[in-house]
Amino acid sequence: MRSDAELQRARDAATQAGLSFQALDEQTQSASGHISISTLHQAQGLEFYAIAVMACDDEVIPSQARIETVADEADLKEAYNTERHLLYVACPCACEQLFVSRVKPISEFLDDLRG
Repeated sequence: MRSDAELQRARDAATQAGLSFQALDEQTQSASGHISISTLHQAQGLEFYAIAVMACDDEVIPSQARIETVADEADLKEAYNTERHLLYVACPCACEQLFVSRVKPISEFLDDLRG
């Protein structure tokens, strides 16, 4: 998930699917038999057999709240680049399978992933 604000969507999806899960944080590691739920920041540098990057919706990735705080054009470009980078570093963490979900309108960054 992009941030803590979207983590509940992942918890709800896991619960509806009947999957046991645990939320990862600085003290909690992934455990066998459970799916791990985390933000994209927390997933950086980790590897998993399969990854679902959820909520790749417009205004979530890139974060609309972050974009709205930008003061000038140079900072806006940097904000978009770091938001794009955040999504891109999460995807290679999947060793075998990558699933990306979204609702409409979708993130503009997804076109780059298809490319």
